[in-house]
Amino acid sequence: MKLFLRSASKTLNPKSKLATTILPSIHLILVKPFSQSTTIPRKQDRVRDHGYDNYMEVEKKIRKVIKFHSLILSQPNNTIAISLLDTLARRLGLGFKQHEPGAFLLKFPHVFEIYEHPVQRILYCRLTRKALDQIRHEHEAVLAQIPDAVTRLRKLVMMSNTGRIRLEHVRIARTEFGLPEDFEYSVILKHPQFFRLIDAEETRDKYIEIVEKDPNLSICAIERVREIEYRTKGIDAEDVRFSFVVNFPPGFKIGKYFRIAVWKWQRLPYWSPYEDISGYDLRSMEAQNRLEKRAVACIHELLSLTVEKKITLERIAHFRNVMNLPKKLKEFLLQHQGIFYISTRGNYGKLHTVFLREAYKRGELVEPNDVYLARRRLAELVLMSPRKAKVDAELVSYRNGLDDEDDVE
Repeated sequence: MKLFLRSASKTLNPKSKLATTILPSIHLILVKPFSQSTTIPRKQDRVRDHGYDNYMEVEKKIRKVIKFHSLILSQPNNTIAISLLDTLARRLGLGFKQHEPGAFLLKFPHVFEIYEHPVQRILYCRLTRKALDQIRHEHEAVLAQIPDAVTRLRKLVMMSNTGRIRLEHVRIARTEFGLPEDFEYSVILKHPQFFRLIDAEETRDKYIEIVEKDPNLSICAIERVREIEYRTKGIDAEDVRFSFVVNFPPGFKIGKYFRIAVWKWQRLPYWSPYEDISGYDLRSMEAQNRLEKRAVACIHELLSLTVEKKITLERIAHFRNVMNLPKKLKEFLLQHQGIFYISTRGNYGKLHTVFLREAYKRGELVEPNDVYLARRRLAELVLMSPRKAKVDAELVSYRNGLDDEDDVE
């Protein structure tokens, strides 16, 4: 359910003339029964959303498939002997037991083709034509959107409180932000008007530094959503001014007092993720509440800059210090289960993937892009029935047989 919450219940204003007149007789009623706190209760029971968890189960298979992709493409002639799979899989840390890698490849005949070498008479594996086409399409999509990647990286660095971000942290999250492999050259060094690469004297780490902040890039994705909601749904301006799209998972219990706390939190002002807050006094309770909501806005904007509107919690943690995010990120995000969803599926619970809930509908991105669509094509190949691959092979053999008959005639 959407909680771009409507206006609150009409309470009596103690400063009005009506209140002054009747105050002596109803002073007990005017004592507000609810907490004045504008924070969401910290201890939240986690509610699973099976739609996102099922999505990550597919991602788990795709991660392994991609590792085998890279392994095969790194070999001479882009082929690998099946007898070497066990050794190489252990070296990559894929978690397979003996003989399991070969069985794994057989599950995805639309991605991997196993054939007998005509001379050596041993089994080899290579990528199918469909898989090679998918890799090519994704590579072309990433290169085609380099101008957008430059903008995303500029916005990411602008969110830093120091105007710089470690190069290594961006490199680790390169896939999520849709950056090419050579982004250090094609995105950073090739655009000196936007970025500088500097070496930190104290740590000897490389940093990406923004040359100049562009005010036109300081508009957050949530601000555009608010504008659409305000114009299309006619929501009260005060209710939508600082609000987020909240869509709780099925089964999430929304009590009376929790609903009131969410309503108050939605109207709480906060500083923009692109605003410099280094000179502000943050000691008061109100400032702390605004800072907490700003952290929600920072994570929301960070997810909006990713290609698939999702990123692992561990990679968000890399930006924690430069974006003034809380130390206990998981507990913090669980306070806002209507905005974010954390899935522990996909890597035996070792990784936590954070989704931006509003960006997905029925397991698909609401606003897909070319890179996302190219990656989803790999998911389709992984999920495609092995039976269909067998039928395709039979059809190819049948057509080849017809061609041979025509040649004989």
